[in-house]
Amino acid sequence: MNEGYVTCTLKSFLDSRGITRYRLTKMTGVDDSTIDSYYKNKNFRYDAYILAKMCHALDCDISDLLEYVPPK
Repeated sequence: MNEGYVTCTLKSFLDSRGITRYRLTKMTGVDDSTIDSYYKNKNFRYDAYILAKMCHALDCDISDLLEYVPPK
């Protein structure tokens, strides 16, 4: 049974705003390897604390960074 999945849209969000991963690292204080894994959508589990820091720094909603993809 396929329930769909959640994907991180951080790359497209940052690209649309002209914000670099380096700048986001400085804005949040989150380690660059962590930002990179979200940016490259390599996470299978998302840390609520990290997401909250990014939402605060970017002045956005969680739905701007995560997207639910329903099953086909």
